[in-house]
Amino acid sequence: MENKVVMITGASKGLGRALTLAFAKEGAQLAICARSSKGLIEVKNEAEALGAEVLAVIADISLTRDVERFVAMTEEAFGQIDVLINNASILGPSPMPLLLDYPEEDFAEVLRVNSIAPFLVTRRVIPGMLQRNQGSIINVTSEAGHVGYAGWGAYGISKFAVEGLTETWADELSETNLRVNMVDPGEMDTEMHQLAVPDCDYSLAKPEDVVNVFLYLASDKSIGITGQRFEAQEFKGEGL
Repeated sequence: MENKVVMITGASKGLGRALTLAFAKEGAQLAICARSSKGLIEVKNEAEALGAEVLAVIADISLTRDVERFVAMTEEAFGQIDVLINNASILGPSPMPLLLDYPEEDFAEVLRVNSIAPFLVTRRVIPGMLQRNQGSIINVTSEAGHVGYAGWGAYGISKFAVEGLTETWADELSETNLRVNMVDPGEMDTEMHQLAVPDCDYSLAKPEDVVNVFLYLASDKSIGITGQRFEAQEFKGEGL
């Protein structure tokens, strides 16, 4: 990851924090964002303590103006973006209502943050990658976005959209050296999982346990691999 610029959305906690620190340890330059400063500055300080150069921006990447600001600041600071990890997402109401009872405004917000935002960020980042004819985009998906489960409502549906987005981008860019893949991190011990499954009575992976597949997909080892779905907890590679 030396000299690679890695952009991570939703980096203030959970998987985003774990990814930020993992890439910092590998020598990447980092551009991270979250919708509030809570946790984001702490993650920035942790990554800088590991020797990384970090740009931390408060941004709602479901808004075009915030996407433009975040990407422009990153390009100004580092000159380019080599890797984009679309990690930011929200659960919606907790406990999650059945679709019949799902509030329309909440449904729209979940799709806006989880599905439209990755489209907006990717669309803004891709032109720079195309100019250099290289780059890796990694979208975070979920088992609930691969199989429909009752009770997972807008969150699951939004991740179905992410999977379709991944495959479509990959096909549209198939004649280039850009690659677009998706990772299902599996169930993890995070605040979001606690809200989704408040009565969970089984052991969960830690976010830092699932980072290797992201390191692999961001590295030159994965050149030529695109449009694929990876399950992080079953990934047997060693990352870098």
